[in-house]
Amino acid sequence: MASDDIAQLADALSKTHVGDGELSFKGLGLKLDNAASVEELVRDIEQYQGLRALRLEGNTLGVDAARAIAKALENKDLLQRCYWSDMFTGRLRSEIPTALRSLGSALMSSGARLTELDLSDNAFGPDGVKGIEQLLKSPSCHRLRELKLNNCGMGIGGGKILAEALIECHRQSSAHGAPLKLRVFIAGRNRLENEGARALAKAFQVIGSLEEVHMPQNGINYAGVMALASAMRHNPELRVLNFNDNTFTKRGTLAMAQALRHLRNVQVINFGDCLVRSEGAIALAAGLREGLPILKELNLSFGEITEAAALVVAQAVMDKPHMEKVDLNGNCLGEEGCEALREAMENMDKGDMLSSLSDDEGEPDDEDDEEDDDDRENGDDGEDDASDNCNEDDEEDDEIVKENGIIKGDSPEKQQSPPAPAAEKNPRGNTVLALRVESAIFVDCPVSLCPTTDAVLKKLLSASTFQSYCFLSTLLVQMGLLKGEGKLKKVSLIPGQLLCLEHAIHQEYFSQHHASLLHTFISKNSEALKSCSSAGERLSSALEKKCNDQH
Repeated sequence: MASDDIAQLADALSKTHVGDGELSFKGLGLKLDNAASVEELVRDIEQYQGLRALRLEGNTLGVDAARAIAKALENKDLLQRCYWSDMFTGRLRSEIPTALRSLGSALMSSGARLTELDLSDNAFGPDGVKGIEQLLKSPSCHRLRELKLNNCGMGIGGGKILAEALIECHRQSSAHGAPLKLRVFIAGRNRLENEGARALAKAFQVIGSLEEVHMPQNGINYAGVMALASAMRHNPELRVLNFNDNTFTKRGTLAMAQALRHLRNVQVINFGDCLVRSEGAIALAAGLREGLPILKELNLSFGEITEAAALVVAQAVMDKPHMEKVDLNGNCLGEEGCEALREAMENMDKGDMLSSLSDDEGEPDDEDDEEDDDDRENGDDGEDDASDNCNEDDEEDDEIVKENGIIKGDSPEKQQSPPAPAAEKNPRGNTVLALRVESAIFVDCPVSLCPTTDAVLKKLLSASTFQSYCFLSTLLVQMGLLKGEGKLKKVSLIPGQLLCLEHAIHQEYFSQHHASLLHTFISKNSEALKSCSSAGERLSSALEKKCNDQH
């Protein structure tokens, strides 16, 4: 090694931080190619008694240098935290797995029990995951609490390998009487897509101890999101959910909203840039009303949410005493909508928690054809496999849930509701409840049918907030007050339909917050009812009166 290189290394190592069981070479920019280049670094490691944390991030390790460092770690049985992000800049991708295997083997040989492993920003791909596979399965990771693999380019293959390794780690640790209790999982920017997400969802469901999950920007759409949502329900201590910049659309958002109803400890939700849209926002508002008692931050930015849906979300956060931040920037509110949202938040004395709306996209063009992203990505018509997750069964993980809560493919034994009349069965997969509502309200609805309307609406609106909001969302689409995804479209309104709905509003089962939801949309889209002007005015008046009634 040249004398000037030695001098440079010595100068860098003089800045090494030592203390509290931590030895840090962080950010020194060392190019460590071979054993000679790490002699002093190795000496520092060997001489450090009681080493509990080693920071190597911000340097670049070659295979031989990694082997030399690994040799020094073989006797460090107290090591718990490895901060090894951004450690292979400029290295061949083929070098990285070998270097990782050397370091992992040393940890296993030493008997170390890691609590934190950070390998973020290493871009090692699926092969890199293979390099840590045995380490993750080993007793050295049985006590792992934080695993950080952000921006590693794992891909689908890497995600599957990682998932299997975590499942095996849990199996082996459980056999020893102390199951893996991973708390923090970070894997953003990894191109996991649906298959990788599904594989990891299985691991998350098995582990059940997660408190933070960060998986932004992974190319996951509704199918992967649904699997993750199901897994989240098995992790009751969840505090932070970050799925920013994936593609939820309606089906994914409904699944996630359904999961959130069961989680009592969530404090931060980041579904920004996830194409939540207005129907999804309504479902999330239901989740806010029904649960999430200690929520502090909600990010639904850049989700194509319209003004009325944003106002419904704002109303839902009103009773959250711990709420600190609501981000609805980058949606489709329009100038007046932004002002209305600010005013609504200020009227609730929560104006300071609303983030800037400076990037609002403006009101959507009514002439735009709103295609379902799910259909474009998956080549189906979005009907027979629509998964709206509006069912309250807690064991629904493998069920495909249809519009408004009916399960596709349920056996007669599982469905406890009375058999549907022949007229209510539909070979195209429309649900029983949707057809009942359509026949009672939207096809031929003179006032004489109000008892039928009452029976159906009482059942729907007396259910959970989530289910009732799913129904009202469908109702809004059929009334032409909300653009929906999938095949459900607006019907031609006649006065009798609105009169029946007005009658329902006066009933006890039609709650104030149900009225508030409908009134918000009708007041922002009054033109949709112009064909039934008198009945529309009566309906609006009834809703306004209900909204103003005291609890």
